[in-house]
Amino acid sequence: MALTGVEIFKLLPKTNCKKCGFPTCLAFAMKLAQRQIELDKCPDVSEEAKQTLGAASAPPIRPITMGAGDKAVKLGEETVLFRHEKKFVNPCVLSVGIKDTESPESVSGKIEDIGKSEIDRVGQLLKIDAVAIINDSNDAAKLEGLAKTVVEKAPDVPVIVCTENPDAAKQVLPLFAGKRPVLYGATDSNIDAMAAVAKENNAILGVRGDGLEAVSALTEKAKGAGIEDIIIDTGAVKGKDILEHNTFIRRAAIKKGNKELGFPVINFVQREDPLQEVLIAGLGIAKYSSIVVLSSAEKWKNLNLFTLRQNIYTDPQVPMQVEQKVYELSAPKPESPLLITTNFSLTYFIVAGEIENSKVPTWLAIMDCEGLSVLTAWAAGKFTAGKIAEFIKESGVENKIATKELIIPGYVAILSGALEDKLEGWKITVGPREANALPAFLKSR
Repeated sequence: MALTGVEIFKLLPKTNCKKCGFPTCLAFAMKLAQRQIELDKCPDVSEEAKQTLGAASAPPIRPITMGAGDKAVKLGEETVLFRHEKKFVNPCVLSVGIKDTESPESVSGKIEDIGKSEIDRVGQLLKIDAVAIINDSNDAAKLEGLAKTVVEKAPDVPVIVCTENPDAAKQVLPLFAGKRPVLYGATDSNIDAMAAVAKENNAILGVRGDGLEAVSALTEKAKGAGIEDIIIDTGAVKGKDILEHNTFIRRAAIKKGNKELGFPVINFVQREDPLQEVLIAGLGIAKYSSIVVLSSAEKWKNLNLFTLRQNIYTDPQVPMQVEQKVYELSAPKPESPLLITTNFSLTYFIVAGEIENSKVPTWLAIMDCEGLSVLTAWAAGKFTAGKIAEFIKESGVENKIATKELIIPGYVAILSGALEDKLEGWKITVGPREANALPAFLKSR
């Protein structure tokens, strides 16, 4: 059970040395209780206190890293039930399942789709994160053949090895040495052997039980065998069961401090109907799945799931922002037009996209308004004539353009007169209210 700020304070040095960056030890303790700071920020804490506080301050959902290198993904580490309480930490991993009974053409096609899945959406690179190789044949040789194909064609992609056969696992896992794979398929009948294989190969162990009690018993056995990194599956397949089980697991871990259920959850959502599969996958993403295994990675499916995941795993209290500067779009020249808008990510990418579609070389000045949209920033006093003028003068763009003309968003046309007073010698032009009107506006100039 998590400690309160006062309980944590009793274990601290109480010197108020300020080395942690806080004025008092009590202030530090309160932040630690809220999991807004790490214990190692206090350099004078005793070893005994470290052991007590380290366990108490650990996230209720165990953090786990799957894979290695640049494509490694993090799971778990969640501390809240709802994202308005605090940002969800590690986005749900999207994986494509490949059975060892599929044809070589199907296997190659899925691996190729995984490799080509990456898209850039509002400044973030989104992709299918992992591949699950499934021992559908229960033949160790066939699983090994599939594993070798994955190693050859997608060497850096994190892997989930799905088998209930300890011998097959023992044969395949060495192919992913140093890549921190998941060995999924530990059940009540094979838990001892599977735990031994996972431990020997430094793999994350995935356990599958029929319901919450069965999973709790399996994680307890796995921990008894020396396994710390565990992924759990309650066997839920139907949407209502996924929703119910995942919610119970998150509540038990966060509200009750249940250590046997404090692990990332994996859900297999493959369906014959691709639309139904997307709906069930979306349910998993929205309700606490750490890994969702899909049957394929078509682009339409990816776009839906990537968008949902990105929205859920952004901080609702901190708008997405881009850097303040003057961007050069389509290689602008001195005579190219100069536009200005705010640094809200969605605003920037929509405006920049329309400008690039117009094929008109343009200077785009992005002003830091704390990630607010144009109207919101203006209403909040962050996108005003005085601040815009100050930004334009400090940006140095005046030295790059031939004509002192600034095009402002149509929604803040009211600023045009004040801007002409603040930017002496400049012409202020009111642009379109909507970004989709920019191509026609720029081409007409």
